[in-house]
Amino acid sequence: MRVAIGQVAPAFLDLAGSVAKACDMIAEAGRRGVRLLAFPEAWLPCYPLWCDTGTLGKWENKPSKRLHARLLRNSLAIPSRESHELCAAARNAGVAVVVGANERAPAGGSLYNALLFIDERGAIVGIRRKLVPTLGERLVWAYGDAAGLESFALGGARVGGLICWEHWMPLARQVLHAAGEEIHVAAWPHGKEPHQLASRHYAFEGRAFVLASALYLRKADLPDDFELADDFRGAPEELLPGGSAIIAPDGSYVVEPVFGREELLVTDLELGRSSEEKLALDVAGHYARPDLFELRVRRDRLEPLRDAERD
Repeated sequence: MRVAIGQVAPAFLDLAGSVAKACDMIAEAGRRGVRLLAFPEAWLPCYPLWCDTGTLGKWENKPSKRLHARLLRNSLAIPSRESHELCAAARNAGVAVVVGANERAPAGGSLYNALLFIDERGAIVGIRRKLVPTLGERLVWAYGDAAGLESFALGGARVGGLICWEHWMPLARQVLHAAGEEIHVAAWPHGKEPHQLASRHYAFEGRAFVLASALYLRKADLPDDFELADDFRGAPEELLPGGSAIIAPDGSYVVEPVFGREELLVTDLELGRSSEEKLALDVAGHYARPDLFELRVRRDRLEPLRDAERD
């Protein structure tokens, strides 16, 4: 099965431009025979790397307020014209897609860090939201739920995904291991060493291939009217260095981490290797002890308003 990672910069804070770039990447992947294409965390329309610079958290900071409103306007609503464009691109190319997005809540001003799963027929088969935003991310994203914490049939394989530091949440990992993943999308803002370790550990523990998807972003990619530009005056030209990699079920690299450039990483996977590696370790099968340990999941979508009569 041919898979790919799109390590390319989005059109920063521009949803329409980012969707156009995604559609171009999907079409290119289709021309190259790819059946599954993964994008990094919050790729649509950008990872909010300003969340930990300090300025965002100042009370009554007008540039921060304008930036939040701008991100909200350029975040993905589902369904929407932009989500239909992504689905059409996947259908036309015959490519299944997993893409990280800032998802706009149906009502109010909240955002979710989401992974969108689109199959090769162009249908949205899953939407999952990051369970716990990390540190400064809590100023940007609301808490997610386990509604989409499962694997999906994409491109001929069972595919699931976790976002960033969810890879250090043992119970979330176990839920996906039990969902029969053959390919796992590990969506990251960048592929630094701890993120490589977590991705390789996930592959070994889950006996699944891992597409560790990381962002490449330069200071030149920031818009001229970026509200918090002063926070990045002394930053290096490479804001996010990439580091995407593809990992085998034994934890070894199929494609070594790629840093310092944009690239469409493409490789072929032999899915049978997942079953081979489960001879020694299957944490959701013969290496589990359900007679001793029980894990239960609430899969209902958490909403701020529920109708008591409907319940």
